[in-house]
Amino acid sequence: MINRRTWCSAAASAAGLAAWPAKAQATTLRVYLGGANRMDLMRKLFDSYEQKTPGVKVVIEPGGATSELQRRYLSTVLSAQDSSLDVMQIDIVNPAQFLKARWIEPLEGPLGSDPATLIQPFLPTYGRANVVGGRLATLPAYVDAQFLYYRKDLLQKHGVAEPRTWDDLAVAARRVTDAERQPQLKGLSIQGAAIDGTVCTFLTPYWSQGKELVDAKGRLSLDRPAAEQGMAMWLKLMDQGVIRKNTAEVKTQDTTNDFRAGLAVFAVSWGLAWGRYQEPDSPVKDKVGIMPLPAMPGGKPATCAGGWMWATSAFSKNKKAAAELVRWLASPQVAKILAVQGALMPAYAELFRDPELLKAQPWMAAALPVLESARSRPVTPRYGEFSDAVRTSTSAMLGRSQSVPVGVLNIESRLRRVLR
Repeated sequence: MINRRTWCSAAASAAGLAAWPAKAQATTLRVYLGGANRMDLMRKLFDSYEQKTPGVKVVIEPGGATSELQRRYLSTVLSAQDSSLDVMQIDIVNPAQFLKARWIEPLEGPLGSDPATLIQPFLPTYGRANVVGGRLATLPAYVDAQFLYYRKDLLQKHGVAEPRTWDDLAVAARRVTDAERQPQLKGLSIQGAAIDGTVCTFLTPYWSQGKELVDAKGRLSLDRPAAEQGMAMWLKLMDQGVIRKNTAEVKTQDTTNDFRAGLAVFAVSWGLAWGRYQEPDSPVKDKVGIMPLPAMPGGKPATCAGGWMWATSAFSKNKKAAAELVRWLASPQVAKILAVQGALMPAYAELFRDPELLKAQPWMAAALPVLESARSRPVTPRYGEFSDAVRTSTSAMLGRSQSVPVGVLNIESRLRRVLR
């Protein structure tokens, strides 16, 4: 038989246990990162975030090495309304598609401010790329653009000035290659395979003539003669021996490898290639300069904006915590760490003047003018179809399986169905 004193003691103990607060359950955020990231650096950043945000644990889910592979994977996961991902990096061309499909959560609500205020600190092109239909779809992780890489040592050796137009580049390239007398050395490497980078091969000479591809309402406004002139310029460079005859087969990695091996005087490639050129065993280490892409005669330099954006999943069970993580990841402090330690370019103009950053990455001093000339490819939820139309016909024109007038007409007719 339990006496009253024993029963009261047990009851008091039980009441005390009930009143004691249960240990808070940690919030786990799963972050999808593509293959271009420095995973070791990202892990250090997430460890730092966990320390400053008790109760939050961040798990990395690594993804494919290319934008296309990543888009394919995320499309599969998100179309199934899978809640396993909370935050993801997506290519700059994808926010419109992902937002229209309701795969990502607009950020202005969780972050408590209007889109214009939230994008104001960023470089204009990269800020605008995150706003779709008045909603803040994403925030910049790090940015990129196509640069003209060139061999500083060879231009200095042969007294050649940095080219300002594509005609200037043709003259400079032939002067260097003729003097060097190396059969494998080509003047310029560009991308012409049926990849997304080849969209930029079509757009950059077109844009540099002051032409727009879409109007203010997002409808097609292709100037066919200007588009033909841009493509004819590439074929002229091919006929002059400045670019390779097989340019229709050249991918981004091919350009990076050729320039790194010392097989090209100039190369059009993304900022992420810089690190490859400066590796200890690179034959071109410390011999490389960067500048804006040349313009067509009478035009202005223009380049394609690239980069990666932070998004939160519409199916996340931790949307507020995910949005706060994105706010921190897009902050100037994190952008500077990624730039200094990872050579990933920030979306903040003022950081390109930061002494600590420039000491670690002196090449970024020349990057800002290129980024300021960068333009976004069309913001459309049907970007995949847009890309396919442009890249396949551009590759065919470079391979001479389609004439320039036919190829441009094919692009125009297909885009009229996509951009409407």
